[in-house]
Amino acid sequence: MTPLGLKLRELRRRKGVSQKQMATALGVSAAYLSALEHGRRGVPTWALLQKIIGYFNIIWDDAEEVLRLAGQSRPRVVIDTSGLSPQATELANRLAERIGSLDATTLAGLIDALDGPDSRAHGRYDD
Repeated sequence: MTPLGLKLRELRRRKGVSQKQMATALGVSAAYLSALEHGRRGVPTWALLQKIIGYFNIIWDDAEEVLRLAGQSRPRVVIDTSGLSPQATELANRLAERIGSLDATTLAGLIDALDGPDSRAHGRYDD
């Protein structure tokens, strides 16, 4: 599941609607919405993201969060380390090999290390 998929599921459950109901309202198939939630589809179009924001009637910071999460929800990522240091290439390869076995605490720590000390202050990945 992607960060956007998790957020969509949370918003949908809060509103008390099924995937099928939401899909119908957005003009997409329930299968597409399911695949989007589970990370088997790429980032939706800007137009669909706007429909989602409107569907849930969210504004300002919450809408920005949906857009930010969409940008961080590419399920297939390629890291081009050509021209970077051998350390950067090693890190990318080791992360690719091991990311599936890392626990939530380790993942959160890596995200915090990449974002800097104030990343939690901005509401990222709150449990």
